[in-house]
Amino acid sequence: MDENPFDDPAVRKAVGGRGRTSFDDDPFDTESLAYPASTYSAPRDDDEVDNLVYPTSTRASAPSNAMQMEEIQRRERELEARERDLEARTDHLQRYGRNNWPPCTLTLTVYPMFYHDIAGEIPPDAQPVMTMIYYLWLVLVGTLVVNAIACIFLFTAHNIVDGLKDLIMGFIYLVLITCASFFLWYRPVYYGLMKEHSLFYYVYFLFCGFHILFSAYAFIGPPGTGCAGLVNMIDAFQKSHWAAGALSVVCTVGFAVQGLGQLWYYRIIWKHNKEKGHTFAQAKAELASHGARAYFLHGARV
Repeated sequence: MDENPFDDPAVRKAVGGRGRTSFDDDPFDTESLAYPASTYSAPRDDDEVDNLVYPTSTRASAPSNAMQMEEIQRRERELEARERDLEARTDHLQRYGRNNWPPCTLTLTVYPMFYHDIAGEIPPDAQPVMTMIYYLWLVLVGTLVVNAIACIFLFTAHNIVDGLKDLIMGFIYLVLITCASFFLWYRPVYYGLMKEHSLFYYVYFLFCGFHILFSAYAFIGPPGTGCAGLVNMIDAFQKSHWAAGALSVVCTVGFAVQGLGQLWYYRIIWKHNKEKGHTFAQAKAELASHGARAYFLHGARV
């Protein structure tokens, strides 16, 4: 009975585990719980190490920063260009007001005399018609310039009387028809499409009708009329005046093109006038309320 039942070596081994022979031993001193430092080292990637060591490196963001600088510089250049354009417009307004036509580079005038902006003043649905009428008016002016030059050569092709008439009338037409066509039918149809006032349309119908008749007269172009038209062209070629004949060909084609074009758009404007309900009575009422001076000299303000 005095014997210790735990003195049996088998019991001690079972209770102590892994051969511990003393209960006083630290159970955490066993070799099974001792973990030696590992000597394993994984292979390193230099790029991976660089990214790990320098997480805020600017190598990857350098191209992005360069692009941002280029964008900033581009915007600065655009702002400078806009500032220059704004200063030029301000200077133009201070010197000439809103007038922008005719361009100074195309005329002998030192400043523009009128404001002309089809895209800004004419309604979008009427802009194609107004643009074509404007081009036809430019064809007319160009034809009159060539016609005046042709009359100089016709002066030598005809007898002294007819040649002198052609020369004088050719330059009179250049000045008179250019100014009259602009003020008497081009500007009225321009203001008519812009403001839809009846009076503008009826002024256009009256004077553009006269212009179409003049175009037919100039196309025929008998000697002594100041028009290098069809008859003068044939006569110049028959007399072997080739320069006068060639210029007369240009004039004949020019008078025909702009005359037929104006006749075509005359019909279109007439139809537009009826569709909008404009009447001659309305035109007379507008003339009585505003006066002829307001319409012909200050049509944009009516």
